[in-house]
Formats: sequence, C-alpha cells, structure tokens
Amino acid sequence: MQQHYNYAFFDEASKREIRRAIIKGVSIPGYQVPFASREMPIGRGWGTGGLQITFSLIGRSDVLKVIDQGSDDSVNAVNIKKLVADTTDVEVTEATEEATLIQSRHRIPERPLRADQILVLQVPTPEPLRSFEPREAVTRRLHAEADYTGAWLELFDQIVRHGTTTTGADHPVLVNGRYVMAPSPIPRFDNLKLHQADHLTLLGAGREKKIYAVPPYTDVVPLDFEDYPFSVERFDGKRCRLCGAEGVYLDELVDEATGETYHQCNDTAFCAARRAAREDAPSEGSWEGGRHA
Repeated sequence: MQQHYNYAFFDEASKREIRRAIIKGVSIPGYQVPFASREMPIGRGWGTGGLQITFSLIGRSDVLKVIDQGSDDSVNAVNIKKLVADTTDVEVTEATEEATLIQSRHRIPERPLRADQILVLQVPTPEPLRSFEPREAVTRRLHAEADYTGAWLELFDQIVRHGTTTTGADHPVLVNGRYVMAPSPIPRFDNLKLHQADHLTLLGAGREKKIYAVPPYTDVVPLDFEDYPFSVERFDGKRCRLCGAEGVYLDELVDEATGETYHQCNDTAFCAARRAAREDAPSEGSWEGGRHA
C-alpha cells in the first residue's frame, strides 16, 4: 500500500460526508442525494462517483471486484482496481461469489448477489428527466410532486415513432412506488435484477454530484404501458460459444477471418467459471439455461 496516501485515498471527514449521503439515499430509495463530489486522480465520467462510494465504504477485510461492461480486464476496471488496491491493500478478485464489494459500469453480474454483498454502479447521468427538462431546479420540483408526465410521454413518443420503446439501456424505473430513477446505463436485461434483490445497490454520479440507492427487498418496476409491457433483450436460440450458457446477456461478435457471427457471455467471470466447472466435471450432465442440468 502506498503510505503517502490516506487509507482509501480520502481523509476520514470526506468519507463520513459521503457515507451520510449514502445513508440518506438508503432511507429514501431512488431519491438523488446531492453530495460534495471530490477531485479524483481519474477523469470525471470514468467512474468517479462509484469510486468515491467504494472508497468511503471499503474496509481492510473487504474483497473487491470491479467490472466494466461485463469484463474484469477492461482498461477502466483494471485501473480502478489498481488505484483501490494501492491505497487500501485489500484483496481483489474476479469471482463474483468471493467479493464483498462489487463496483460495476454498465452491468449487474449474472450470478445473483447475496445479502452480504454490496453493488456499486457508476452513473453518468443520474437524472431520468434530464432528456426533456434541462433545469435542475425544475426536475427537483417534479420529483417532489411525483410529476413524471414527461417520462411517460417520452416512452409514448418512442412507441408512436417506432412501435415499441427504444430505450436500449437506462430504462427508467419506479422505486418503492415513489421515485422514478435512472438505473445507470445497465441494459434492460438487468433492470429486473434490482427488483426485490437480496443485496444493497448504491449508485454514484461524480460529475453530477449525486448518490442514490436501492435497498434490499425493494420494489423496482420498469415504466411501461399495459398494452406495451416492458421487455428485455432476447437471445432466443442463441448460446455462448465458449461455455454454452443460455438465458444470459450475450455479446454478438464477428469473426474477422471468416465473417461468421457468434455470441459470447458478456459477463466474462461468469463464463470462465462455467468453463472451469465443465472441465472439472465433464461427465455430470449437460449445460442448459445458464446452469448445470
């Protein structure tokens, strides 16, 4: 650990201020809590909000996992892990089940998280009403009055124009029957993982200076219409070419040599664990539906 830094980079007063914002966010699910976002040794927009939450919570006994768009080995994930490890000396892992604190950009792990795990999501745009109302004072008033007409109209306009909602990611959700929330730019596939989850989810936007939360066992319902119900990305008839998983979020890739299109698990750690388990037990049945049959 680099001794010329404070433990977990920040001074203790800064970490206490961020933890107070987290407590308020947990107490009012989905509500955006302003906080004094600190300067970081990485650029704003590259995970500073999530990193500040991680620094404020992490302890010496924690085990950290960082993923970026499903990958543990992307540049963003590797650099964040290195910064946290250098200033805390905590253990890092790629195995979801081993981590106590998971920081992620764009994805929720495929393996369901436990009650003793905390998920931290990096958020670029925390305000779900920003696309039609640029003024912060107005959006705060709309949230206070629970006036989400604009959010509904935006979805309605998508249906009129395209025959369906076109939110590929960050589809707005209603949290605890009260606040409409931007669930970070996670795909629609992951929205339902927030509903009545066992784990605590914390969302941090460093550039916008906002923290909000989804406590365990909280209702998280995507906005939709009775005649146009919410639906997730579908991969019918597709499976991961490496581990054979079905029913998970897949990336569509193209073999540059042959031009062939194929699919792979977006969650690289999940895929690696399945392949390792299959190699250890090659004769104990087949792999179907994302689990061992």
